[in-house]
Amino acid sequence: MSIASDLIRGHTDTIILAQLLQEDSYGYKINKRIQELTQNEYELKEATLYTAFRRLEEAGYICSYWGNENTGARRRYYTITPEGRNAYRKLCSEWEIAKGFIDVLIHSEPSNPKQV
Repeated sequence: MSIASDLIRGHTDTIILAQLLQEDSYGYKINKRIQELTQNEYELKEATLYTAFRRLEEAGYICSYWGNENTGARRRYYTITPEGRNAYRKLCSEWEIAKGFIDVLIHSEPSNPKQV
């Protein structure tokens, strides 16, 4: 689904932060949840996911820690920081504004109607 991927790609950070608002998690589980929520129509590529984790961690929006290996494989977990919560709210606000612009631009009545 390349069109959806192109539209969604710019919102990867927001999507990840939204998942981490629910609970601390690790890459595979976050990607699995994204697939579930989109009924398997969308998934993040592993490289995209881990690049976003690195970017979010460098920005101070998330922190990582190693999980308990007694419960299975040793996994790197991510948790959202207070700065990440603020960034999430800002990104959501920006999304709402952009969504409004896009709706107006693609659903506006043309000034010089042509056959569509």
